[in-house]
Amino acid sequence: MIQDGPETSETARDEPSSRAVVVCDHPVRAAVRGRCPRCGQGRLFDGFLKVRPACEACGLDFSTIQTGDGPATFIMQIAGFIVVFSALFVEIKFHPPMWLHLIVWLPMVAGLSLALMRPGRGLMIGLQYRNQR
Repeated sequence: MIQDGPETSETARDEPSSRAVVVCDHPVRAAVRGRCPRCGQGRLFDGFLKVRPACEACGLDFSTIQTGDGPATFIMQIAGFIVVFSALFVEIKFHPPMWLHLIVWLPMVAGLSLALMRPGRGLMIGLQYRNQR
């Protein structure tokens, strides 16, 4: 469960200082961009996928966020769908050798998975925040 303060532009109760909290209109969009789902200003991640303990702008506690394997599951399905159907199209249209398929599609799967992992995790965090406030 995400600890949240009031939904208006008042001072948050879990905030370390007495700064006013600006509530973000689109918490899911902010989280996908790697920002705090409450204020849209503070960073959500420390490093590539590690979630920060709290927002530095509004003080929202991120320590209770549990995304589990949800983002990885959806991202593997999305990347697999894109790569499998692209490989089938290329095979039917051009008939390249198998080694060329391996050189093209294996890095494509890895690249898509890595590129989508952070926004996917942010999406799950934003949805969790939106549904629990």
